[in-house]
Amino acid sequence: MSLISHGPAWAALQAHWSDIDRLRMRDLFDDDPERCARFSLEACGLHVDYSKNLITAETMRLLMALAREADLDSWRNRLLRGDKVNNTEGRAVLHMALRNLGNRRYEEDGEEVMPGIRSVLSRMRAFSDDVRHGRWLGHTGRRISDVVSIGIGGSSLGPKMACEALRPYQRNDLRVHFVSNIDAAHLMQTLDGLDPATTLFVIASKTFTTQETITNAESARAWCLDALHDEAAIARHFVAVSTNRDAVAAFGIDPHNMFEFWDWVGGRYSLWSAIGLPIALAVGMDRFEELLAGAHDMDEHFVEAAPEHNMPIVLALLGIWYNNFGGSDTQAIIPYDQNLQYLPTYLQQVDMESNGKRVTRDGDAVDYATGPVIWGQPGTDAQHSFFQLIHQGTRLIPTDFILPLASHHDLGGHHDKLVANCLAQAQALMRGRTADEARAELEAGDVDAGRIAELVAHRVFPGNRPSNMIVVDRVTPRVLGALIALYEHKVFVQGVVWGVDSFDQWGVELGKQLAGNILADFRRITCSPGVDSSTASLIRRYRMAIDE
Repeated sequence: MSLISHGPAWAALQAHWSDIDRLRMRDLFDDDPERCARFSLEACGLHVDYSKNLITAETMRLLMALAREADLDSWRNRLLRGDKVNNTEGRAVLHMALRNLGNRRYEEDGEEVMPGIRSVLSRMRAFSDDVRHGRWLGHTGRRISDVVSIGIGGSSLGPKMACEALRPYQRNDLRVHFVSNIDAAHLMQTLDGLDPATTLFVIASKTFTTQETITNAESARAWCLDALHDEAAIARHFVAVSTNRDAVAAFGIDPHNMFEFWDWVGGRYSLWSAIGLPIALAVGMDRFEELLAGAHDMDEHFVEAAPEHNMPIVLALLGIWYNNFGGSDTQAIIPYDQNLQYLPTYLQQVDMESNGKRVTRDGDAVDYATGPVIWGQPGTDAQHSFFQLIHQGTRLIPTDFILPLASHHDLGGHHDKLVANCLAQAQALMRGRTADEARAELEAGDVDAGRIAELVAHRVFPGNRPSNMIVVDRVTPRVLGALIALYEHKVFVQGVVWGVDSFDQWGVELGKQLAGNILADFRRITCSPGVDSSTASLIRRYRMAIDE
């Protein structure tokens, strides 16, 4: 397969950037009062205003041609059919089936997957209802007050993000916590103040062998038994989300309390599966299914909407526009909602683990940039940390603003100020401030004439900094589901255009393998053959520290 960069659509976009780069966004708005209407989309409870991008109608036409050249329609159909689009691992990718609340048929190797999915959802409902209504009791007969989810990567990031985003829907008498880091501080500080007799652990690991997860689980097990003094307590205080029934049983968890999922569920797409059990425990199964419904809405939009009206396709192509033709290698995601504080972190995994690849599906080295660096934090905090660089720095950093029009907390004046700040940041990034405007402002402020000449350059904002405004009425479970699925599909589209396998993550594996070797070297007199001098020196330093 030839690289997409060698095709005519790519060449046309390269030439077009040279034309566009001379335009000013503020002029595009001044010349076209309908610009916002022409570059906005509405679907699934989301309004996307992408008019503050350095684009024209011709730009979008050329980007759509690039998607066609990459055969996007065919790849989308393969995804839906259950083809093994994760080619390096020989797996189908069917996370859309997990939130399929319609009549669409999903198959793996010719076998329909929906019956198994519905069975697990039914078991999740029964269990979460029992815990939330006090029918599932701990070993001593007391009601569960705290749930601790132990996992890592996709088994933790997604549920943690969703639980925090849906905090307004949680109850005060059932608290959900997450432990992922193998650093003992994470586990012990989480358990500090909890009562083993009223704590339920959810151990999330597909293989039930993940080093970080099982180490934390074993320590949690010891903490529980140290207080309850009875091996039988494990069956009442631990449940598992896994595919390894034997390992789960050996741990002491009743296999009836194991919630299964499947090989075609990738870790970073797994919150829709039984991995989302902590979400159901936190907000109830009805709201978990509303989350699924929102994602299903976006799935259907992605499948059915024409490319030029398709939110994931439009946002994906805009990202490619800056990443590959504008020289941008980073993307900021700024939610103006404190409860979405973990969304940028979650999207780091969805995006960077998916498209952080240097070879195509066929193993050919690419000669263009692939996945960007994803980062961000909630506004207005972001305005006082890194927005200086976005406004006046030397890098082009496209920004997604996520703005709820209504807050779950009606505290007088707060939300007005939050929304005003969000809109102002996007406007400032787009318009900037010219030298003449800076000079006039200084003169109006009665600044000494001598100082004005010195200060003007510091008060100039170049503008032309692109952003998308993603607006929702309020962050509800259904809206959150649609928002997450929007980014999932965006990442898929970009992977198709770049020709990479967006569903494997071999870059994660090498470090794991070497960590196992180094762990063994801690107990050896000399390091294993082939260990470099730097690593060997650090191993010796660690041995000395633990021997003291």
